[in-house]
Amino acid sequence: MLQALRSRRVEKLPDHVRLAGRVLFLTSDADLVRRQLEGEDLTWRPGVALRDDISTDEITPAYICYYYDETLGDFPYLGLKCGDEFPITRGAVKRGGFVASVSGKRRGKGSSREQSPYAEMCAGIRLVVAENIERIYKENCQNLGVLTTTDFSLLDTVRRGDPIPLSAFTAGEGEITRGIIEYGGLFNFNVARLQGKVVLTPPATPPRPMTLGEKILARHWVVDPSRGKVGVPAVQPGDEGFVVTDIRFSHEYVTPMAAIFFEQLVGHDEKVHDPGSILMFRDHLTFLGEAMTPERVKEGLLDVALQLEKKQRAFAEKQGIKLYGELRLGHHGSEAICHSKILEGHAEPGMIIIGSDSHTPHAGAVGCVAFGVGTTAIFNSWITKDVRLTVPETVRVVVRGRKPDNVTAKDFMLEILRHPYVKSGQAIGKLVEYCGDAVESLSVDERATMTNMTAEVGGFTGYVAPDEKTVEYLMAYRSMSRAQAERLCAGGCSDPDAEYCEVIEIDASAIRPMIALPGDPGNGRTIEQSERVRARRSGKRTYHRAVGACPGGHRLRRILHRRQESGHGHVRARARAGGCPRRASGALGAVLHPVRLAGREALL
Repeated sequence: MLQALRSRRVEKLPDHVRLAGRVLFLTSDADLVRRQLEGEDLTWRPGVALRDDISTDEITPAYICYYYDETLGDFPYLGLKCGDEFPITRGAVKRGGFVASVSGKRRGKGSSREQSPYAEMCAGIRLVVAENIERIYKENCQNLGVLTTTDFSLLDTVRRGDPIPLSAFTAGEGEITRGIIEYGGLFNFNVARLQGKVVLTPPATPPRPMTLGEKILARHWVVDPSRGKVGVPAVQPGDEGFVVTDIRFSHEYVTPMAAIFFEQLVGHDEKVHDPGSILMFRDHLTFLGEAMTPERVKEGLLDVALQLEKKQRAFAEKQGIKLYGELRLGHHGSEAICHSKILEGHAEPGMIIIGSDSHTPHAGAVGCVAFGVGTTAIFNSWITKDVRLTVPETVRVVVRGRKPDNVTAKDFMLEILRHPYVKSGQAIGKLVEYCGDAVESLSVDERATMTNMTAEVGGFTGYVAPDEKTVEYLMAYRSMSRAQAERLCAGGCSDPDAEYCEVIEIDASAIRPMIALPGDPGNGRTIEQSERVRARRSGKRTYHRAVGACPGGHRLRRILHRRQESGHGHVRARARAGGCPRRASGALGAVLHPVRLAGREALL
């Protein structure tokens, strides 16, 4: 445990909490919102229409997320649209003295950005009330200590300034969520856990056949962090707890806010736990100067955004954390793209990896459990080295048969994404196990296409069991001996009678080259079905093509090879990569060589 936390006093919140302040009703009527901001206390009744479907992008528009400290308190609801108007301006909520914020259905949908509840909290909001609240947004609120409820009757209690039973917010919650609420947030709860004040009940799951993913979770299950006890005989879907991580990584969109939390709550001079297993990346905003509109630049947002890179770099240097930064010496780009570099240079079979990137499951191509988390989880993992989760159910995707030569792993995924089970959302939050002889025939890079796109499936994470190709990959790109690589891969498989909530069977021989129509990767069509492609074949010429690809790079490589062989030189092709590590990692890196061979332009 970090020395600064050994004697830190942490206590549960009192049995009753008092929330003194005004109530802000986010109504569909812009004039009603403005009147509240000007000082009027609205007498709400069921006939007053509240805004439904308030997304995190409305709470904190993307450009606001360049701020990462208490300044965010100036901006909550800046993107809130009421009719055709945006009635909330900078600083208006904070000046209004509001303690509670009320809306209708689906509060906090969309992006999982924690800047949204943090902005609300910094503006004085301590209670969110809505008809229903999206899971990730609700969890982010709880982690930060913001209370949530669907009970509108509590609003009168808030207005009177009377105490509210804490049980009104913990009723029906599991052991961990209840504890986080009672301690006022994830940080205090974790300090109590590390001090031994909180001892979670380990899973009572008896030994059972398990999937590979479940086996990895069971081996990493935290039993008693105060004594360093890790591992349980078995887990099953629904078990709730913490698992110790092997690798933790974040990028410049997340690291600065997590660093602010660390410095404020732990101490400026304190050190993170095991910095050798933490990695940081400058890869999300590398080209922001080229992409930002002149209007935003004039507003000073580019200067604000550049502070993200500076804060991350300073924190990494102070903590002794490996940072993959920007290219130097006249090159523009990133030293590495986070999820690709994790696979290429760090992931091993059987590991648990967490990252602030939605495509963290990319690393599952070598048989590990890798999944994305938010800012608070990253910050807390710097202290505890573990992360909270509930064991998901597992979907088994079996791809069998010999695929046509012009079909790639990206086609596999577009076929899977349009499968009724996946397209209807039933795979959301599930572990996804990719297997079958067609998957086994793929290279590790192509398997990464499948695990990467588990994000588009909506799954918790995806993985492929390690095999001889994994051994060869580890030997080639990690300089491991065969014995080392084989030892890591040994036993990396699901039990024959493991339980799956769904088994999806795909015939690889029936798959054809595919594209996804705009708006949803689940809108997959074979190329022959695409009217737009047919129109191009009818004689229309293409003069410029721009391709940015991570999971689709293998297809681009084949296209460029064929164009080179056919002698069609009238198309100017551009392939753009955000980074250029030792081995241009992932599928996009693999296309750079044929781009040059074909006389095309590669932008790095």
